[in-house]
Amino acid sequence: MDIITHKCPNCGGALTFDPSDQKFHCPYCFSIFTEQEVTDFEEKQKEATMQNEAPPVTDEHSESPPENTMSLFLCPSCGAEIVTDETTAATYCYFCHNPVVLYGRLSGEFLPNKVLPFKIEKEEAVKQFLAWTKKKWFVPPYFFDQSQIEKLTGVYFPYWVVNANGQGELSGTGTTLRIWRVGEIEYTETKQFAVERQGNIQFNDLVKNALSKNTQQKMVESVQPFPIDQAIDFKNQYLAGFQAEKRDIEYQTLSENVKKELTEYGESILRNSVNGYTNFRKSNSQLTLEKIDKQYMLLPVWLVTYRNKQDSDTIFYYAMNGQTGKVSGVLPISYKRLGLVTGGIFAVIAILLMIGGYFI
Repeated sequence: MDIITHKCPNCGGALTFDPSDQKFHCPYCFSIFTEQEVTDFEEKQKEATMQNEAPPVTDEHSESPPENTMSLFLCPSCGAEIVTDETTAATYCYFCHNPVVLYGRLSGEFLPNKVLPFKIEKEEAVKQFLAWTKKKWFVPPYFFDQSQIEKLTGVYFPYWVVNANGQGELSGTGTTLRIWRVGEIEYTETKQFAVERQGNIQFNDLVKNALSKNTQQKMVESVQPFPIDQAIDFKNQYLAGFQAEKRDIEYQTLSENVKKELTEYGESILRNSVNGYTNFRKSNSQLTLEKIDKQYMLLPVWLVTYRNKQDSDTIFYYAMNGQTGKVSGVLPISYKRLGLVTGGIFAVIAILLMIGGYFI
């Protein structure tokens, strides 16, 4: 499997993608490059390598190792071992700290159609994280100390994004009631109407999770929606400096649920177009999906996970949409702080009662 570190054309240092200007920065010589400049440089390097390489020796009886079964790799910069799980597609070397992309996990049938690059840089993400946690009264102080802030990580998560066209029909009976009084006599007028609705419906950007890890799934779902219209054709350069996950849920697994969700939503659109009646009784409803287009995308999230010191099985998390800044999370509670505040409340109540001439 190919392991890639995107190198600086000037000094050979490891490049990282900077969301603030959407360019690639070298932390060593401080050079800055566009995506096209990095791509052109790597293409030239690839051509030169291919010209100097001898043709590979093949063995008809040898078998290629199965794809995506290895979890141990060598860093192309320092040679250290990098251990990952089966869905990790981009990470860091823990020894030289250079970003690496496990290209084999994002190629062939696993090549994403598009990627939505990070727009919010880490400094801004940290600032918003601190502002969010400090608004919470009973959070343990160690949750947002420096060591916790350093755990803030930018991760690209895999999604299936679905667009579809459908043709819908709805029919039923609409009833109107009119009630009035003349003297002591009450009159009721009931009218019934045959109601029909039909039309073409277009569904855009239905986003479905493509990763089975439950914790990450909850994180990413909580910060939707993403501006899908700003996604661009996938280039693995945009993963430099971030972590990334490869999908492990295929679209075939989701297809029936997707159809059901689109059908129910389409029928609700038709139903909501029926207005002006006291009540409506549906007799027939049908939606035919004529075209479904799916795309495999990587979407950006800043996140922090924290394992509870008292209960190691409990994981708290903070997540931020890497494009819009929308945040969500579940925070630990300091019962010591909660107890002090509660005790203070009761003390104030006792003092007030004593001032009023009453004693507890």
